[in-house]
Amino acid sequence: MSDAETGTPAGSSAEEYADFAADIAAQVESFLLAVRELARGDDPGSTLSLLLLEVSQLGLAGGRLGAISDVVPHERFEPDAGPEQDVDELRERIATLLDPVDGYVEVVDPVDPGRGVTGFRLSDDLASIASDLMHGLSHYKDGRVVEALWWWQFSYLSSWGSTCGAALRALHSLIAHTRLDHPDEPADAAERSLARAEAEL
Repeated sequence: MSDAETGTPAGSSAEEYADFAADIAAQVESFLLAVRELARGDDPGSTLSLLLLEVSQLGLAGGRLGAISDVVPHERFEPDAGPEQDVDELRERIATLLDPVDGYVEVVDPVDPGRGVTGFRLSDDLASIASDLMHGLSHYKDGRVVEALWWWQFSYLSSWGSTCGAALRALHSLIAHTRLDHPDEPADAAERSLARAEAEL
């Protein structure tokens, strides 16, 4: 009996999404590699600019995931992707690197401003995004292309998409303050702190 006859949504095929999934996987791996390298702190003076670039590029991949129709796995349950990878060290390294400007505020829901604003940390954001991306990458590397895309798309819409947008706005604000040379703004303190850290390496 076909999916149409049973009223069950048809599952997406791996062949249908092979090229698209490869593109998304490449962007995911590029982002994860770049963030890990930046977290090492080898070039602290470029951290803000490079994070802005990486988060912007990841946002494009997310936009592509949000623009396509729903990816539907054949199974009604998610296969085991293995143990979740630990991102605590990544979070701590980024927090140390961005210490002067790690925190920022963001509107909780742009379409419901009555919910107010709350505080966030870039280090938490980047670690959370990395965790979501690695979960989908585990599926992809195990050959579960549809499950990988389903997870990346679902988690983009429910989690890392909004986190990515908030982090991008915070990074943009920091870069803008730095480039426009307002000495009393936090970004100036960040540049001085990162420059000092670079000199001490």
